[in-house]
Amino acid sequence: MAENNADYDLSQPITSTSGLRQGLAGYGDPHFSLFLRKVFIKALGYGEDALSRPIIGIINTYSGFNPCHGNTPQLIEAAKRGVQLAGGLAIDFPTISIAESFSAPTSMFLRNLMSMDTEEMIRAQPVDACIMIGGCDKTVPAQIMGGISANKPILPLITGPMSTGSYQGKRIGACTDCRNNWASFRAGQIEIEEIADINEELAPTVGTCGVMGTASTMACLTAALGLMPLKGASAPAVSAARLRIAEETGRNAVAVAAAKRTPQVILSRGSFLNALIVLQAIGGSTNGIVHLLAIVNRHPELEGTLTLKDIDEVGRTTPLIVDLKPSGDNYMTDFHNAGGMLALLHTLRPLLHLSALTISGQTLGEVLDATPFKSFSYSTSIIRPLSNPLSSSSSLVVLYGNLAPQGSVMKASASKDRSLLSHSGPAVVFRDAADLAQRIDSPDLDVKASSVLVLQNIGPLGYPGMPEAGLIPIPRKLSHEGVVDMLRISDGRMSGTAGGTIVLHVSPESALPEGVLGIVQDGDQITCDVEKRILRLDVNDAEIERRLQKRRDQLFGSQGTPPQPSVLTKRATERGYRGLYERTVNQAHEGADFDFLTASGPKPPT
Repeated sequence: MAENNADYDLSQPITSTSGLRQGLAGYGDPHFSLFLRKVFIKALGYGEDALSRPIIGIINTYSGFNPCHGNTPQLIEAAKRGVQLAGGLAIDFPTISIAESFSAPTSMFLRNLMSMDTEEMIRAQPVDACIMIGGCDKTVPAQIMGGISANKPILPLITGPMSTGSYQGKRIGACTDCRNNWASFRAGQIEIEEIADINEELAPTVGTCGVMGTASTMACLTAALGLMPLKGASAPAVSAARLRIAEETGRNAVAVAAAKRTPQVILSRGSFLNALIVLQAIGGSTNGIVHLLAIVNRHPELEGTLTLKDIDEVGRTTPLIVDLKPSGDNYMTDFHNAGGMLALLHTLRPLLHLSALTISGQTLGEVLDATPFKSFSYSTSIIRPLSNPLSSSSSLVVLYGNLAPQGSVMKASASKDRSLLSHSGPAVVFRDAADLAQRIDSPDLDVKASSVLVLQNIGPLGYPGMPEAGLIPIPRKLSHEGVVDMLRISDGRMSGTAGGTIVLHVSPESALPEGVLGIVQDGDQITCDVEKRILRLDVNDAEIERRLQKRRDQLFGSQGTPPQPSVLTKRATERGYRGLYERTVNQAHEGADFDFLTASGPKPPT
């Protein structure tokens, strides 16, 4: 009791930077701040012994609008058990939860907001380490971004992939099969009764999409960065294994808190290069690129050291070896049963940066040495050996040219018509998502299979929020003729579960005055050459400049002509979060983060 009373000894300053005594609220009297904190925490039934222990925060992202996080209550219970077994005190608290299909205008619009919420709640509350429960596409990058900026010890805990369903004896699962079956329905190959029945089976359990979409990609990348146990990337959401991982994460959190092992200490350039190697080897989502760029630019020592050029260079030497949809045929449960990240990293070992640190304090090389993996026939059918890859290199490629001077990305491994990887054709241009929805299925649309579909104004600023509308649907009259793929180009994103020959993240985006994508016209010839990494508008430079000048005059006005209303002229006065977003979001090649959230903060005005 005398030790507890020491908190009220006014002659002794409060100097602790851990446990309940850290980060006291500002009442002008630290002793009173601690006294008041203990008054209210005791209202929840905590005793002095509990309050003297390391405090492990657990971010609760459960939401009735987020089925990807439907197992969060069970994960919290298991994680708390692990914390208590290791001698800590676990306290959960809520933050924003983002679900893909329940976020308007887009989930990406809210990613940076969630990162701010995560950062400030970790910083504001007296936690010695924080377990971050996430899973759905934008939640995991948002949490890592916020966690790096807060720079307290963080431990991501992934909710895990859902199980597969079955329709007429065939395995199906969200969300590659959502898109494939919907395309078949649009083409008239599936009846309305069938698509309704399929709808019942695509997501038979809670958890994230069961293919190598964005959620599974980010889970694998989080493990590759060294921030969580390797098996935490793939264990099914509805499994005892997932609960054991949560318990292990709780135990680990107490040790990580004692070691003060923060993300800025753990992460290095080698960590991020390992993540890029894994991204290419798994045929991961193109969204993984924009998220990794945002994550690395939160790190004070690494900001600006990872670029699109690094992603492309790594791709040239990294084979695609994981046979999962949409680049292959299988599901995340198959990947897990084949050995998951442990099997993958052992296979990739000759390519990896083994000196990179992990959350355990060991290097990646030491982790692999301590956990050997013996491959077996099923394992090597899902996770191919380096000598027998699905593709020898470049699952994800970066294209440059006058249409994308700061870069664009394509998941070449997901192309459904390989001839389109080197293609020239006339542009069919849609001004925005509304124009696309109105005209794409018109029988009068002047389009043919060799056309290049161009969608403007779906970038970070133009939409806003960079929606997953880059998977421009095949015009219905062509899909009825059997066309399954076309070259498609936009400044938006595409679901990691989708496939096709699709150029995304064109930078600068079409909404900006300098965005060449914004001045493409119907009939313009466009060339895409993946081997040469070229994306080009085949219009002479003088004509391009004339069009750009005309658009600048429209946006900003010219002599005797007032400016036209546009997103650029509106954003200075837009209120609320949307105004903050539009005034501060950066471009896709920088991660589409807010400029003031990057490690160096906003650039001074010129």
